[in-house]
Amino acid sequence: MRPITEAHVAQPGLVVVEIAAADDDTAFAFQDQLAARWATAAAERTTRNPGEPGVRLRCYLDMRQNPH
Repeated sequence: MRPITEAHVAQPGLVVVEIAAADDDTAFAFQDQLAARWATAAAERTTRNPGEPGVRLRCYLDMRQNPH
C-alpha cells in the first residue's frame, strides 16, 4: 500500500481506514458498511502481502459528511 499523506488526514474528521480480512468479499462488505454511514472514497481492489494471511484494503472517510 502507498503511504498515507498529509492530505488524507489534513483536517479533523478525515480518517484513513485499513481493513484486514480473510477474503475480498468480507473486506468489501465491511467497506460497504462504512460507506453507508460516511462519505467514503472506496477502494476498488484488495492487496495481498506475501507470507501474510488474508487481504488488505484501505479506504478514506470524511466523517464531517455524515448522511444520518
